[in-house]
Amino acid sequence: MTFHVVTLFPGAFDSYLGESILKRAIEDKKIRVKFYNPRDFADDKWQRVDQKPYGGGPGMVIQALPVAKAIEKALKACGAARSNKNRAKAPRIKIVFFSPAGKQFDTAYAKAAAKRYDNVIFVSGRYEGIDARVKKMFKMEEISVGPFVLTGGELPAMIMMDSISRQIEGVLGNFDSREEERVSSPDAYTRPEAFIYKGKKYRVPKVLLSGNHRLIDEWRGKTARKGGAK
Repeated sequence: MTFHVVTLFPGAFDSYLGESILKRAIEDKKIRVKFYNPRDFADDKWQRVDQKPYGGGPGMVIQALPVAKAIEKALKACGAARSNKNRAKAPRIKIVFFSPAGKQFDTAYAKAAAKRYDNVIFVSGRYEGIDARVKKMFKMEEISVGPFVLTGGELPAMIMMDSISRQIEGVLGNFDSREEERVSSPDAYTRPEAFIYKGKKYRVPKVLLSGNHRLIDEWRGKTARKGGAK
């Protein structure tokens, strides 16, 4: 799986991709991440890509053409990668355009994307968004990661990248450790079995010490429905 990110701020991804599971996935060549900055396709020496919106209003809007050219470069990269592996197969590509009004992203979407696509292109907006004409130029799906508004599409891209990557076998140390594939509770415990903090004793729930996996699964299912042990 290759993730292609169209963004004005590729440096925003450095920390997240440079740590833990995704870092290891990149090093193990389970996933790849490429960046395309619309500023590289600006038509002036200042690399300006934002302009005032038609019709008035606050903020600035990212121009369509620099974004379109960045997407075109990503699409070419998708085709080149596939042709080097198997010329008989066309690249399986998904273009995602982040929007608060888009389809709600969830784990089911992540699972489907991991199976259906070799390349996912994330189009990350900023400021007051991207000139809407870019959505008419490419076949893309509008996606929202939640019922809230963010300052840009970089965080949603990281969220989707993380969620999709963990559906790819080999990314997690144990593929069966995915919480959505087993009875899982939002609460987890480890050693010591009991400790005192500010005069109060805190213990691990007795059922987790019982060794009875049927009862443990029942407890996990119950706490999952309640949103955590009280």
